[in-house]
Amino acid sequence: MTDQLAAAAEASPPKLIIEGVSKRFQARRREVQALDHISLSVADREVVCLVGPSGCGKSTLLDIIAGLTKPDAGTVLADGQEVLGPGRKRLMMFQEPALFPWLTALGNVMFGLKLDPAFSNAQRRDTAHHYLGLVGLDNFANAHVHELSGGMKQRVALARALAPDPKILLMDEPFAALDAMTRDQLYADLQDIFEKTHKTVLFVTHNVREAACLGDRVLLMSPRPGRIERSFRVDLHRPRDTNDAALSGHVAEIARALKASFASEAAA
Repeated sequence: MTDQLAAAAEASPPKLIIEGVSKRFQARRREVQALDHISLSVADREVVCLVGPSGCGKSTLLDIIAGLTKPDAGTVLADGQEVLGPGRKRLMMFQEPALFPWLTALGNVMFGLKLDPAFSNAQRRDTAHHYLGLVGLDNFANAHVHELSGGMKQRVALARALAPDPKILLMDEPFAALDAMTRDQLYADLQDIFEKTHKTVLFVTHNVREAACLGDRVLLMSPRPGRIERSFRVDLHRPRDTNDAALSGHVAEIARALKASFASEAAA
């Protein structure tokens, strides 16, 4: 966040409040505690990154916020309203772009807008073109999925998630399958998009450098059962570069805490 946006966020009520959320799953004839009394709040326009070992419940937490999974205990409030199911104000972007191969890039972005009766076909088309332009793909509007690179597919998926104008964007390891050069370019582009759209974002990743580059805060989750173990504030101006020396200090601090978390799990 810029200083101006941070001040505005502090003056506003939290965009998202998670209070005492717990979740268990039945797996191989035994019960697994995925999340244990997770509580946190996210400010308007804040970008929060969740890191932690595999199986600590990061994706489960996103599913609960999205309304795709019901918690066993606790509540999730988005803009003061309890989350009881999926809604257009909270949209998810996954690791796989999950695009429709029979549609063009434009058609994929327009698809989600068809569910909103307030949009005419012309408005859907104009909106889709706007968001394809925002992610740098307006010249590829008529390209089909098989004609796009992996990074371009994720850009289309991002445009599709942004087009309905969600208040909260949930991103579940969206760049994990991409090569390093493509990821670096997307980090720069995504920071620019965050500044332009002012979205509240929760971003799940295993990549500590990615988390420090993108997040205003980085939350470290403990090994199962998942809890918020530590919170790290990244007070650096954007745009940030993953190779910046100032960023490296934050990365090292978070990485040490993550390593300590692994060590405590192994000793348990």
